[in-house]
Amino acid sequence: MLARPAVAQEAAGEIRLDEIEVAAPRPASSSTAASAGYVGGISGIGGGLRPVDAASAGIISGAQINSRPVTRPGEVLEEVPGLIVTQHSGEGKANQFFLRGFNLDHGTDIALHVDGMPVNMRTHAHGQGYADLNFLIPELVGAVEFHKGPYFVRDGDFASAGSVRIDYLDKLDRNIALTTLGSFGYKRGLSAASVPLGAGNLLVAGEAQTYDGPWVVPDALRKLNGVARYSQGTATDGFAVTGMAYWAKWNATNQIPERAVAEGIIGRYGTLDPTDGGDTGRFSLSGRWSQSDAGGITRASAYVIRYQMNLWNNFTYFLNDPVNGDQFRQRDARVLGGGEISRVFQGDLFGLPMENEIGVQTRTDDIRVGLFKTTARQTRSTVLDDRVLEASAAFYYENRVRWTDWLRTSVGFRADGYYADVHSDTPANSGRARDSIVNPKLGAVFGPWADTEIYLNYGGGFHSNDARGVTATVDPASPLFNISRSPFLVPSTGYEVGIRNRSIAGLETSLALFRLDFASENLFQGDTGTTEPSRPTRRFGIEWSNHYAITPWLRLEGDLTITNARFSDRDPVGQRVPEAPTTIASAGVTFGEGQGWFGSLRFRYFGPRPLIEDNSVRSKPTALLNGRIGYAFDNGVSLALDVLNLTNAKADQITYYYESRLPGEAAAVAERHFHPVEPTAVRLTLAGRF
Repeated sequence: MLARPAVAQEAAGEIRLDEIEVAAPRPASSSTAASAGYVGGISGIGGGLRPVDAASAGIISGAQINSRPVTRPGEVLEEVPGLIVTQHSGEGKANQFFLRGFNLDHGTDIALHVDGMPVNMRTHAHGQGYADLNFLIPELVGAVEFHKGPYFVRDGDFASAGSVRIDYLDKLDRNIALTTLGSFGYKRGLSAASVPLGAGNLLVAGEAQTYDGPWVVPDALRKLNGVARYSQGTATDGFAVTGMAYWAKWNATNQIPERAVAEGIIGRYGTLDPTDGGDTGRFSLSGRWSQSDAGGITRASAYVIRYQMNLWNNFTYFLNDPVNGDQFRQRDARVLGGGEISRVFQGDLFGLPMENEIGVQTRTDDIRVGLFKTTARQTRSTVLDDRVLEASAAFYYENRVRWTDWLRTSVGFRADGYYADVHSDTPANSGRARDSIVNPKLGAVFGPWADTEIYLNYGGGFHSNDARGVTATVDPASPLFNISRSPFLVPSTGYEVGIRNRSIAGLETSLALFRLDFASENLFQGDTGTTEPSRPTRRFGIEWSNHYAITPWLRLEGDLTITNARFSDRDPVGQRVPEAPTTIASAGVTFGEGQGWFGSLRFRYFGPRPLIEDNSVRSKPTALLNGRIGYAFDNGVSLALDVLNLTNAKADQITYYYESRLPGEAAAVAERHFHPVEPTAVRLTLAGRF
């Protein structure tokens, strides 16, 4: 399973948090993790058998996450091989993700979890699966587990392309504080401390950040973030209660048309609507409990989250309304709650080591969601203003057997049921919907032979659609026009064969071949409130991942993903899947130990992509280089300098192709719209550990 070293080393260039052993596969008698324990699942930390995973799966330590120089919090997930994390708007908006030939938008087919809580929002105002990770505090991360493909019983909605589970630490060995100053008005402060309290530990952390960016209209990001956790015991025998609070507001410079820059209407960092932006808040309370015994381990977790968001965007300028402009507001306010309870039963099958794992997951969202036409953030009219109650429950089961010293198998399934009750301000679009899906999950591992293992994986997955599209029958802006309903749950099927080798000391290399098929569907468009047809797709690809710990103080990494994404039906418009990345590559070097010099250099390549089905319009590639150099003193103080976009590349973070209309234009113009990479920026961090 392991795609990174299992023991977290001190992060070069970051606050040196606890040395922890993450929940990598290991014998049941080994020590437990200092992080919360959601990573690795029950079997990963309490079972006697190594889980049957995939060549493309792995666990990353918090120290490795924090060794990366990054522009924004979500980018730390680019430590996951083949994952691109970018931004096309203001800093408070959710990132956009690319993985395995998918433009995942803000999270449609990558499931993100933090401390057992889902980050993806279903039936969201801006887009299905919207996953805002801006509340993440990287310095608190203990471990990150990633899966790719729909092969794993714990992974349900949004996990067809992959899933990422992030654990925070339960405690720090010493208190920490840091301050960062940087280019374009970047300021950040963080303080975190843990102290014994009763029979357990209390961890408290607070973060504040401001940032303007290089934009003509400053982002003016204002962000406050806090975490408080009380824990007792370990990840296998103990409990914890955690509260989180996050708030942010910002202005947004969205993607702009190439012609506006070429004609000198605006500059590269300009905007055509200076009133775009947003605000958001997330407040959560969660808890976990676990207990092990001679027969296995039982774990339970629960959470409740209060979330709100307002977005003002204008992507087409004066296309639909030449007088007032096309700006719109998307409002989302919800309370969601849910949990999971699981049990691993250890036993044997005719004398062969065996485990059975069962689990139940639930989630309920009470949502107020709206779309409004606006000008300069002032509401002109309501397109839709709906109330949605959406609930789901899942049951999963997996049997794991070690047949011989060189063969392990897993056979399981996952059953999901969904219910939605939509109350729309357009009565014809109100209604109730139900759907269910059952997916098999199969895996086998052969080896090791000569420090080499071979993996076979197969599984079914799905993503849910916006419940409003499932019940809608008319266009809310023009109720005389009928629209087609969306399916509630859309199935996917994945296949993977891979190999992992550790024959060279310190070097782990893995190679995976994968295929993922998705059914056709009608997708609900949060920007318009209507549905649009989507064709069935098929993706073939290869991933190559390498991680080489040359010495305790020097580590090299290199990853390459090549994907062929095509529509699997036939249509004269073409077979290419728009915005599907073909090539993603990364490389990095990290050096340093607990004291003295440390540093990191990271290269990321985001290859060109077709922007329309016939491949006649393509995006340009983006190649970025980020670096860090610093010194850690023996008194716990460290000083680090990050240089972002070292080569000052004039590249695009993201590129789209669609119609828009500028002031004075007589008709719509279809062309590329881009959001530029920020120019070279420096950030200096002074950190102390005491």
